[in-house]
Amino acid sequence: MSDEPLISHLYTADPSAHAFEGKLYIYPSHDRDTGIEDNDNGDQYDMNDYHVFSMEKVGGPVTDHGVVLKQEDIPWVSKQLWAPDAATKNGKYYLYFPARDKDGIFRIGVAVGDRPEGPFKPDPDYIAGTFSIDPATFVDDDGKAYLYFGGLWGGQLQCWQTSTFDASLSGPQEPKGTGPALLPRVAELNDDMRTLASDVKEIQILDEEGKLIIADDHDRRFFEAAWVHKYKGKYYFSYSTGDSHYLVYGIGDSPWGPFTYGGRILEPVKGWTTHHSIVEFEGRWYLFHHDTSLSGKNHLRCVKVKEIFYDKDGKITLTPQA
Repeated sequence: MSDEPLISHLYTADPSAHAFEGKLYIYPSHDRDTGIEDNDNGDQYDMNDYHVFSMEKVGGPVTDHGVVLKQEDIPWVSKQLWAPDAATKNGKYYLYFPARDKDGIFRIGVAVGDRPEGPFKPDPDYIAGTFSIDPATFVDDDGKAYLYFGGLWGGQLQCWQTSTFDASLSGPQEPKGTGPALLPRVAELNDDMRTLASDVKEIQILDEEGKLIIADDHDRRFFEAAWVHKYKGKYYFSYSTGDSHYLVYGIGDSPWGPFTYGGRILEPVKGWTTHHSIVEFEGRWYLFHHDTSLSGKNHLRCVKVKEIFYDKDGKITLTPQA
C-alpha cells in the first residue's frame, strides 16, 4: 500500500474515517498556516472550517466535497475547530467537533446533515456537559451511542480534575509520579445524538497487573485522540500518547471500559502529533493517520492510510497474518 498522502491540495490531519453507504468517508481537521509560532498550548493549530472527503476504494481517487462547516456559522465558537468525528443514526449524519467557546474553554459541538458528505448545520450551543477536545463517537450493535473525548495540554483535560474548569492548570501541565495518569472521558448519547444521556465518566486504562497506568508512563498513558472500534466482540480503545508520539490501544469487554493495555499500533511519524482512526471496509481493516511529510511543519499535516491486521490473540499488527 502506498505511503503517499491521500490529500495533497490542502493540509489535513486527525482523520476520522467511516464506512457509510458503501464508501469510505474521511472527516479530518483542515490545517492552515496563520504564522503563529509553535507552542505547547497548540495555538498554531488555528483551523476554522471542515472539509469532507470520500473514496470508493482504498487506493482509488479521493473526492473533496468542499467546506461543510465554517467557524463563522457556529454561534458559540471563538476559534480553533480541532479534530472532528462523525456518526450516523436514524437516517441522519452527525459531525462532532471541538472548539473554544467565547471564554476560551474547549467544548464539543454537533452539526447535523442529511448526507455523509454534508453540509452540516450546527446546533446553536455546545453539548451541555462536554469539555476538552477530540470527540469520537461509537454506535454499538445494540444501537446505543457513546461520545469519547479528552486531550491534555492545549486540550485542557488537566483543567477538569474537579467539576469546574481551573484556568491555572492551562498549558503543558499534567500529574507526575507514580500516581494515576489523567483519564479520558465517555458519556452515552441520547437517541437524538445531540445531548448526553449519562454523566461523564472516566475511562480506566489498566496495565497487565490490572492497575491504572501511572502518570510518569508517557509511553502508555492517555494524551489525546480517543478512538473505539469493535472486533470479534471485544472493544478496542486506541489513543495517542502525545509527547512520546505513539499510537497505542487497550482491549475491554464494555464500551465504558476498563481497557487493558494491548500494545503499540504505530511508531512515531514525522511531526509532533499523532491522531488516527480505525475502520473496517470491505472485509479489511485500515488505520488512517497523519504526518508532516508534505510540509515538514508540525501544524501543516497530511492524511495517510495503512492496512492493519489482528494476530491469533486479537492483538493489532501492521504485519499480514498467515
